[in-house]
Parts: sequence; C-alpha cells; structure tokens
Amino acid sequence: MLASRAIAILVVAALGAACTTVAADPAGPRTVEIRMRHSGFEPSTIQAEAGETLRFVIVNADPIDHEFIVGDDAVQDLHERGTESFHPPRPGEVTVLAGQIVRTTYAFGGEDLLFGCHVPGHYAYGMSGVILVG
Repeated sequence: MLASRAIAILVVAALGAACTTVAADPAGPRTVEIRMRHSGFEPSTIQAEAGETLRFVIVNADPIDHEFIVGDDAVQDLHERGTESFHPPRPGEVTVLAGQIVRTTYAFGGEDLLFGCHVPGHYAYGMSGVILVG
C-alpha cells in the first residue's frame, strides 16, 4: 500500500513537471497592421526583434486580390515563379481577397526578410517591403 502511494505521488509529480509551461508574454505577439492599397503595402518597412513573433493584420483596401508572403530572397523568387494561385493560411503566407482582412503570424530569426505579393505583375510593379530584424 505504501509503495503504491509512493508510486502515485511520483507519477503525479512527473506529470506536473511535464505540464509546466514557460510563462508567455501576457500581451501575446505584437500586432502590425499592413494595408494593401494601390497595389502597394503601407507600411513598406517593419521593424522586428530577433526571436519576436509578429501578428500581421492585413487589410486589402484594393478592389483586386493580393497575397502576403514573408521570406528571404529565395522564398520570394520561388513564389514569383510559382503557380500557387491561392495560399491556404500558414505562417507568413496568405491570400488576401479584395476587401478582405486576414491575419497571420510569423516568428523571426536574426535575419532581415522581405514581404511581397506575387500575383502576376505585382512584385515587379513594386508590391514588396522589408522587415528589418535586430
């Protein structure tokens, strides 16, 4: 009986330790609103800290569809040549239909990144921006 009680206490203690979580920022990720207007991004430059997660609220004020893709040059090149016409929601990649508001989050490492729209012709037109990390 004493042994089974000791085992139960150890199991409960182990479960409690396994369930312990690191305290998160009570405010959650910082929110940055991006407005798509006249096939451009406002703002076109964003500041983030290494290790920070940003919550992007993307407002498409244009009467046409756009997308919001976060990544380095290689990611932007891949999407510029890609054939994915609709992006299911995933971190840093969303389709934003005309008049729609969407949200996405992205966790930043230590390098500056770009964001852009790769609807045909939009990136070449200048629909891009930079995220300065540091």
